Amino acid sequence: MKIFILIMQLFDIENILFNGMSLVFTDEDKKRMTESFHYLKEFSKDKIIYGITTGFGPMAQYRVKDEDIRALQYNIIRSHSCGAGEPFPELYVKAAMLARFHTFVRGKSGVDPYAMELLQTFINKDICPVIPQHGSVGASGDLVQLAHMALALIGEGDVFYQGQRRPTAEVMEELGIKPLKPTLREGLALNNGTAMMTGVGIVNLHFAKKLLDYALIASVIINEIAGSYDDFMAKELNDLKNHEGQSVIARKMLEVADGDQCMRKRTAEMFHHHEEKVFTHKVQPYYSLRCVPQILGPIYDAYKFTEKILIEEFNAVDDNPVVDMETEMVYHGGNFHGDYVSFEMDKLKIATTKIAVLMERQLNYLCHDRINGILPPFLNLGTLGLTYGIQAMQFTACSTTAECQALSNSMYVHSIPNNNDNQDVVSMGTNSAILAKRVIDNCYQVMAIHYIALAQAIDCIEIQGKLSPLTRSIYDEVRAIVPKFIEDTPKDIDIQNIEHYLRTKSTNLL
Repeated sequence: MKIFILIMQLFDIENILFNGMSLVFTDEDKKRMTESFHYLKEFSKDKIIYGITTGFGPMAQYRVKDEDIRALQYNIIRSHSCGAGEPFPELYVKAAMLARFHTFVRGKSGVDPYAMELLQTFINKDICPVIPQHGSVGASGDLVQLAHMALALIGEGDVFYQGQRRPTAEVMEELGIKPLKPTLREGLALNNGTAMMTGVGIVNLHFAKKLLDYALIASVIINEIAGSYDDFMAKELNDLKNHEGQSVIARKMLEVADGDQCMRKRTAEMFHHHEEKVFTHKVQPYYSLRCVPQILGPIYDAYKFTEKILIEEFNAVDDNPVVDMETEMVYHGGNFHGDYVSFEMDKLKIATTKIAVLMERQLNYLCHDRINGILPPFLNLGTLGLTYGIQAMQFTACSTTAECQALSNSMYVHSIPNNNDNQDVVSMGTNSAILAKRVIDNCYQVMAIHYIALAQAIDCIEIQGKLSPLTRSIYDEVRAIVPKFIEDTPKDIDIQNIEHYLRTKSTNLL
């Protein structure tokens, strides 16, 4: 299948990134870009236009000779291809290329349409430039990372193709693809924008939303295990808080719990005469069980707003200068600045850290026999003292959650002036997106451990037949990957396998 929509939503982007749909652009799109390219070419004659007839950054005070214009565009690509660190995974690079493509299709950049055709080819053939993770301050766009993307388009540097890292020129020759030859401003336009942070942010959001689904399901399961009273999910209660997210979470928890035979009805058990002085079953469970709508609700709201901002940024014209044929003007400004994305990535990683915290606390409830009162220590089905159940897995979850908490310090406020103080207030947006990715990856590890523990707890008290149909299906799927265990065995591969299951399973609850 093929897809192109001038204004793309998250669903459209996910279809290209995750569902194998091809990206296309129409003759009308090519016409719009071609007109913009030729307009800029004519408009720029005998005019001072940043990055076309001048140098870049503080070097903009120096005029460039007409005969050096092409060399100028090559120079910005090559000079800025200076990233460091591990390369981005291919999925994140593909998302960044898609974001760059989508800026150019608006016809406000004045670039050679062949640059867009090349990006389309790279996206559809899964040719991913090798882009180091470190280098962007997220202000004049993601200059360093996008330079590495541009480097591949001119046939230099390396790409990942069919699982291998190879020289770009070799892959392009093999596939009969001609490199881009920058003419007017292609080097600047490819370098200049928020495509890297936006692409990483889009992928982050995709995986974070799945984590929220799993946190909701896990929270229903643990209340089934605890035999909680179910009125904490009541619509009448949660709607009184006036927050959309809380009401949505409570409603979805009720849907997930539909058909459950484990949770209790307060009206049936508590609202009549009792003689007991001490109640053996908790009248109200711990906050990590009872306050789930109040905890996950703000996260739902935060993710929803993050999606709004990312989609606005993805569909934006985010380079500089901006070519506007309608007003016959080339505008110089700062649409490349990444504060919007940076701020959202900070909020997303904080929200995701709270998911990790909630899951770790629920895990602690399952492990702590003196707290839950119904499960063996550490869900140990073997000989206490001789075997250890999930005791050590809790260490991993605790350690990983602690790292999430440390990583949740704001990147958005860490502006450091640079570029001879030309870039005196910067966003650090790509750094923020990278840290958010790390938090999300960590949270999947914590979630995987928690799901193994939930399945083990269900086996401990043998309530499989009393679970709701949905939670029973999750239990069965987890157990198909990690069977019930009594003896001690290494669990690192099991955690990886459950993490893969969580990342690839379709949920779409929220």
